[in-house]
Amino acid sequence: MITHHDIDGVNWVDVVDPTQPELDELAEHYGLTDRTFDEAHRRAARPTMQRFDDHVYVVAFSGTHAEIDMWVGDHWFVTVRRHDDNDREWSPTVAIERGKRLKTISSGMMLALVLEDLVDGYFDSTDRLEDKIEAIEDRIFGDAPEEGADSAPIVIEDEMDVQQALFGVRRELLRLRRAVVPLREVLSALLRQEVKWVDGDALVACRDTFDKLLRAVDLVDELRELVGNAVEAHLAVMSNQMNLVMKKLTAWGSIVFGATLIAGIYGMNFNHMPELEWYYGYPFALGLMLVMSFVLYRLFKKNDWL
Repeated sequence: MITHHDIDGVNWVDVVDPTQPELDELAEHYGLTDRTFDEAHRRAARPTMQRFDDHVYVVAFSGTHAEIDMWVGDHWFVTVRRHDDNDREWSPTVAIERGKRLKTISSGMMLALVLEDLVDGYFDSTDRLEDKIEAIEDRIFGDAPEEGADSAPIVIEDEMDVQQALFGVRRELLRLRRAVVPLREVLSALLRQEVKWVDGDALVACRDTFDKLLRAVDLVDELRELVGNAVEAHLAVMSNQMNLVMKKLTAWGSIVFGATLIAGIYGMNFNHMPELEWYYGYPFALGLMLVMSFVLYRLFKKNDWL
């Protein structure tokens, strides 16, 4: 589907799920390089920018991992995006509305507005991931959610869910970092005025977006560190729980061992054992077992082993 937006003399062509004839028509009309359209057919690995004589090709990703391919020329701007069932689709509505409110607009400014909208979306993703990490930390340390709080951003029922949630968040952060960090190179090239259509107000907008991007990169790195700390904390809690179980097993084993020791002694086949011929020998042995077990139980209980 092709949508045309005429914003103060700048023709923005937005293409969603393009067919090959539609791409061929755009390439012929704007003189776009065939190589870039071939790359637009497959998912890019990272944000990038390629410069040509009469246009520039830029690839960027939204905070929801949707790929946006962009071509910028003199008074025209083309975006190609595909709907992916695994990713939430990015919409250019915000960038279009911002462009309409400006007194002067250019194709370079449209590129700057799209990049700004994408970077703003990164903060939504980091906020969502931060909420997930906090929910996981609450589950690790056994903190109950506050009354009146919103529903948990992630459901965790057992320790296996904790591990899966941690590695799931780590995987999301890795995908987000692949979208955020390489975009610095694209914006740096724009700030060095390597693209002639990005100047004046567009250059100022790119500088502001670059500052936002640096904050987003810092946030992603901080969240990765938080996830690493959460993994270590979870392993420490699991180890501590295992130690508690081993302490209890050891304590109960020691209690049983005392009774077993007495039973073993009186079970030996010796002739000269006075208690064997004593009338109260059997009750005495049972009582000794109970007393020893009780003493060991109280001792372990006092030392918080049981």
